[in-house]
Amino acid sequence: MDKPSIAVPVGTPAYVPLPEHAPLMGAPSQVGQWSTGLFDCTSDVSQCCLTAWCPCFTFGQNAEIIDRGASSCGVSGALYSLIGMLSGFHFLYACAYRSKLKRQYGILGSPLEDLCTHIWCHPCALCQEHRELEHRGYDVPLGWYGNLEKQNGGMGMANPPMVPGGMSR
Repeated sequence: MDKPSIAVPVGTPAYVPLPEHAPLMGAPSQVGQWSTGLFDCTSDVSQCCLTAWCPCFTFGQNAEIIDRGASSCGVSGALYSLIGMLSGFHFLYACAYRSKLKRQYGILGSPLEDLCTHIWCHPCALCQEHRELEHRGYDVPLGWYGNLEKQNGGMGMANPPMVPGGMSR
């Protein structure tokens, strides 16, 4: 029996499949592109100001959503701050999350672009990532689990915990 062939159109960005428990939030405005520009900070002035004065908050919120709850906002923000205080290379840590976000949503661009963006426009990059998550339907300050609960209609956890069986001999 012949194996069926799968045709993939040329130029189609590679998408990373989301896990089953991932909230499938809104579709991008254009495949392969950011939903807003790097310098569209005036679309959310309060977020821009927060990021300019305390980038660790914005980074932590973004990282929790990008990591799908594997890391918390507080831990990510604290690690970001610690790296910044000890070495000044916190932008490298943030750059890795930008690349991860782009892979998750099929946004085109090279890691070198991500690095340059975070070196020269770090607050703008964090704000753009925050806006991208919002355009995807996330309420970023709620965090990953808050968004799961919101998606499930406030019903609590997505899956109830497993209850072990009774005693047996």
